[in-house]
Amino acid sequence: MKMLAVTSCPSGVAHTYMAAEALEKAAKDKGWEVKVETQGSYGIENRIEQDEVAGADIILLTKDIAIKEEERFRSKPIVRVGVADAVKKAPQIIEQIARKLQA
Repeated sequence: MKMLAVTSCPSGVAHTYMAAEALEKAAKDKGWEVKVETQGSYGIENRIEQDEVAGADIILLTKDIAIKEEERFRSKPIVRVGVADAVKKAPQIIEQIARKLQA
């Protein structure tokens, strides 16, 4: 399974990076390949490229503020979660995604 994620929060600081770390850890713990782009106070970091999108099974986007360049992901299934949920409930989110993809 390959998941791509983009995290961003209204202030663009702590929660953006905390969510990225939590989602990355939870996905890797599940044995998934994962890449997380952050859109924070430093701009876009760890940018997801179009060839990576082509190989992804699922895209996870935080929904607290608009994601820049979201049109890159239109061809893939997208899951939206709150950034605070990504920080606090990343393993549960990954598990829900896994169940949804198996259905």
